[in-house]
Amino acid sequence: QVQPVESGGGLVQAGGSLRLSCAASGRTFSSYNVGWFRQAPGKAREFVAAIRRSADVTYYADSVKGRFTISRDNAKNTVYLQMGSLKPEDTAVYHCAAGVTGEISRYNNYAYWGQGTQVTVSS
Repeated sequence: QVQPVESGGGLVQAGGSLRLSCAASGRTFSSYNVGWFRQAPGKAREFVAAIRRSADVTYYADSVKGRFTISRDNAKNTVYLQMGSLKPEDTAVYHCAAGVTGEISRYNNYAYWGQGTQVTVSS
């Protein structure tokens, strides 16, 4: 199995950028679909972006399309989420997750989850 570990969160002003990293321990990340999800206080967990284990096809929520980019570096066993043009509504805890099958935007198709990293965007 694989254990994702997120890093890179922080406080940033609106319009700024952050890059989140998700490093894998255990099995190699290239064997898994990897997704980013976020959860703001009082709100449901929300799909942000994902990258498929084969062919590196990427998927994005409409709310982040054009602003966020997901990528993977297999040599470093790490997946990144580059976030730009950040808005206050992007404030949330961001979780990285790994899974093998199923609809890639559904959180219950991911078996392995990291603890999350806080992203706060000030206006």
